[in-house]
Amino acid sequence: MKIYGRRSSINVQKVTWCLAELELIEGHDYQRIDAGLDFGVNNTPEYLKLNPNGLVPTLVEDDFVLWESNTIVRYIASTRGDGVLLPADPKGRADCERWMDWQSATLWTTLRVSFLGLTRTPEPQRNYEAIKKSHQEASRLLTFVDELLSRQAYLTGPDFTVADIAVGLAVHRWKGLSDAYAQVLAEPPVLPSLLAWHRKLTERPAFKSAVA
Repeated sequence: MKIYGRRSSINVQKVTWCLAELELIEGHDYQRIDAGLDFGVNNTPEYLKLNPNGLVPTLVEDDFVLWESNTIVRYIASTRGDGVLLPADPKGRADCERWMDWQSATLWTTLRVSFLGLTRTPEPQRNYEAIKKSHQEASRLLTFVDELLSRQAYLTGPDFTVADIAVGLAVHRWKGLSDAYAQVLAEPPVLPSLLAWHRKLTERPAFKSAVA
């Protein structure tokens, strides 16, 4: 199995964190190939045949090619995880997938404006009004996640799942921006349960090897 994508990408980290949780080791159980941003590769004709979007990650396994990070994570969890990270029963799986879709379509769509604005955009070109609004709206979205986590250990209940991987990485960037750009961004709301959950995620060995 080959995974194309640089280690710093949030979408690649979803995949490598999932692999690490399942004790699959880079260089032994799968090969990761740097691609994207300064690494290039993703804009070559060969890569575009695999992934016409020109984005990362892309999974290649024999003659099977898959793109879209959340789909790759679900595939890996389904084929290697034996129900550990993604429940087999339809309702449990749908609950996980709901959170993964929310991360991609709602939370990250909102937060990425501030993330890209502060980490990828040169200072003279930054739209600070849009950046602040993006981060504030992400904070608002996370208030109901905090409330949920005040009542249970993880997003879907007592067990860690792929839902925590997807949302956890977005929260990791939200918190990173809050800490690094406090002088620019509005002070975030107090979300003790969310922060305790995030801290618990960052202490997992698989997070440390794949993300930190």
